Amino acid sequence: MNHIDFFKLQAKNLFRDYKTQFLDESGSVPIYNYKPKYFDINGIIVDFDWNEENLSLMKIQHMFAVLVGFESWAELVNASEAELELAKLLFDNQHKISLDDWEMYIAGAEHDNNTTFDTESRIEIFKAVFANVEGHDNPFGDYRLHKKPDREREIKKPHPVAKAKPDVQITSLPLSKADRAEFIKTANSVFETVMERMEPNNPELTRKLWDAGDYVDNYLLSNDMLPISRDYALSLIDAFLVHHVLGLAVEADKQTAA
Repeated sequence: MNHIDFFKLQAKNLFRDYKTQFLDESGSVPIYNYKPKYFDINGIIVDFDWNEENLSLMKIQHMFAVLVGFESWAELVNASEAELELAKLLFDNQHKISLDDWEMYIAGAEHDNNTTFDTESRIEIFKAVFANVEGHDNPFGDYRLHKKPDREREIKKPHPVAKAKPDVQITSLPLSKADRAEFIKTANSVFETVMERMEPNNPELTRKLWDAGDYVDNYLLSNDMLPISRDYALSLIDAFLVHHVLGLAVEADKQTAA
């Protein structure tokens, strides 16, 4: 199924959910309510402030297009394949990051690197930072309704609960010698992954510009972030190193063009 057909199907599913509308008079004030199968339609209508009376399929298509980052359904169906791929990534990963948070994230990355990313670059960034990385959580939820198969409850015998390992905290900078060595090792490993996914125009020069020790010492942590969990601080490398590598790639392009 291509992207357009996928989005058409999702818009139809949203319309099907809308058609379950009924007047709920159980409270002090009658309100419209729904019995949806595919989407949290109440949440969508409230969050996007849409009038829920007499919505046609055309209006629902417009609503869905806005939901995945376009200004209208016409803009969605006329979008490039790359733009549709990015919209699909956002739709499939909305449990990890909201559309608004993604736009803020990419705006910050562009500001930090003094550049504007094209759609293909945004796709690579999204894959490297969100789609292929576990641990992200969109606190505002997911508009999709996930059906879980009914399972019979199993009666299990009590078992001892393993004690959680103490959460080691970093309370001061610079890092200890042992921590710094571990952070540099992790940074180098993540750098190779980012380089493989990014495929910069000038990989050799980008590698020459990379300095894991400098990144760990001067870019990753700051005193205003302390105290911080050591494990969480390590995870920040995986989440945010792509920013730094993008900057190196841009600088490599500038040096090559000079």
